[in-house]
Amino acid sequence: MTDLSDLAPAAWPARAAAAWPALPLLVALALWVYATRHTDVSALDDFGLVSALHPTFWAGLAVLTAGFWFTVRDRRRPGAWSLAYVLVLLVMERATQALLYPTPLYAWAWKHDAVIDHLLTSGGLQGADRLGDMAVYDQWPGFFAAQAALVRLLGVDNAAMYMAWWPLVSSVLLLLPLLLIYRTFTEDRRLIWTAVWLFCVGNWVGQDYFSPQSVAFALHLGVLAVVLRRYGRSGGPHGRQGQAVWTVLLSVLVTAIVVSHQLTPGMLVVTLVALALTRRYRDWVPAVTTVVIFLAWCLTAALPFLSAAMPDMIRSIGDIGANVETGYGTTPTGTGAVATSWAARLLSGSVLLLALAGVVRQRVLRHRALPLLLVAAAPLPMFAASSYGSEMIFRVLMFMLPGAAFFAAAALLPKVRTLAADAAARDTAPPSPATPVRPHRVPLPALPRPRYGVWVPLLVLLAGTLAFVPSYSGKDRVNYFPPREVALVQQLFDQAPDDSLVVAANRNYPLAYEQYWRVDHYWFLDDDRRHVDEIVRDPATVLARDMAAVEPPARAYFLLTRGQTANSEMNGQLDRAQLDRIRESVASSPAFELVAENDGGVLYVLTPAS
Repeated sequence: MTDLSDLAPAAWPARAAAAWPALPLLVALALWVYATRHTDVSALDDFGLVSALHPTFWAGLAVLTAGFWFTVRDRRRPGAWSLAYVLVLLVMERATQALLYPTPLYAWAWKHDAVIDHLLTSGGLQGADRLGDMAVYDQWPGFFAAQAALVRLLGVDNAAMYMAWWPLVSSVLLLLPLLLIYRTFTEDRRLIWTAVWLFCVGNWVGQDYFSPQSVAFALHLGVLAVVLRRYGRSGGPHGRQGQAVWTVLLSVLVTAIVVSHQLTPGMLVVTLVALALTRRYRDWVPAVTTVVIFLAWCLTAALPFLSAAMPDMIRSIGDIGANVETGYGTTPTGTGAVATSWAARLLSGSVLLLALAGVVRQRVLRHRALPLLLVAAAPLPMFAASSYGSEMIFRVLMFMLPGAAFFAAAALLPKVRTLAADAAARDTAPPSPATPVRPHRVPLPALPRPRYGVWVPLLVLLAGTLAFVPSYSGKDRVNYFPPREVALVQQLFDQAPDDSLVVAANRNYPLAYEQYWRVDHYWFLDDDRRHVDEIVRDPATVLARDMAAVEPPARAYFLLTRGQTANSEMNGQLDRAQLDRIRESVASSPAFELVAENDGGVLYVLTPAS
């Protein structure tokens, strides 16, 4: 018989104290699983996924945030717990849509799948003489070539088989460079993981979808991690010889960025130049290397596109007002669209205000972590460079976020520590007398006291975490294409002869760029407003005239889908009544023949006699 007096009396309480962070994690995951099984996305309204989600989803986010906050504040907890909370946050943020929607989101993701399909079928890159405007993707083919190789490696039909999960994958890829960047300046786990959490909830812009930007941004952070850790005054551990190795790695990362995306190299250049202007990072090798690789690509492979686009690019330089304003078709319209737009603005504004408060409140960071402040501020001059299709303000916010999240986290915490300050304190502190070794005991977790420093930051963190959902998923009515809509568009491309023309209101539908190398597209809402008004006044006549130039055996098709209607309504183009009038006019005109119709949309073809 075992003598109970021989057992350690505190064994079970100690284990319970060490494992209690698992309880909020498991509860949050259980609530999330229940929510995904009881959420119906068949009839989304103008609030997108926000109003469709089961209430237990919001409860799960609240439990997860509270558990994270009390775990990360406890210095005794290993960083693995904080990592687990962040990973569950990313799953709840980025995997929910992949589970709820039977088809991938975003028309642009479908477009990128078409580019990959083109590379797989053509076997090589082509110019504007064959592809027209779409040749730009063959001039920056890095992401698409890599994905084409991945499609072949996995043995799947196309990238659509996995691209719904890309937001989760691309977000997880950001964690390693983020941790390396933050650990360059502090070993305070509270500051590091709170900054990572704020980055995840503040990164609502949506560039994590299946796109070159998602990978280029991760590589951008990778370059910054190398520069911040290996090109400071302390340098690499082996002097110039060691730094040469890091320069080779940096060159590889920069080359991958340059051949994949147009904007990210510019953002990287301004950031590296800003760092090189400081005494701590006065090494011009990273900036010069990036500029040389960038210019080499622009003057060779990308020269055809840049030659055509250069006049417009030069005109936009310095025109900050035009570069940040939204154009026709990009203005949120309707209660849901306006509300979710404001949620996104308030979320970004709150993170930036918290970052400012962190700079003011944590004096030690203003000096010790100045490079991260420069990382946050460096993208701002890009407002003067270009509008980037009315998206520059969103891209600037995204590239500011890694630095801003660090200082925003500092605003939510008590006094924080930096590596430089810790080293200085160790050098100046007198030697401490030896203290007797005491047996290690794991105390029971104490309930947090109702203090300002605990509960107010928790409420701020919770508000930001909840605000991410409408900011990120509030436009899912526009971005989601039901299977019936996908089937309708697929039927179009299955029967369209070479050199056919597809006419649609806008490009917001699945497979919009399918087989773009043999089928032309015309989106009439992209035209000037006078022509759009002409179509609204007499739809069938004007559209038939616009489509009449197609010569047999090619055909001219008119396509109007649910996604086009949602995009037009929610972005201030044509309302539902105007689009219904266009549809009815085409339906009643003898010039058009109905090809297919379902609850996802309608497809007509211009009759040969017309």
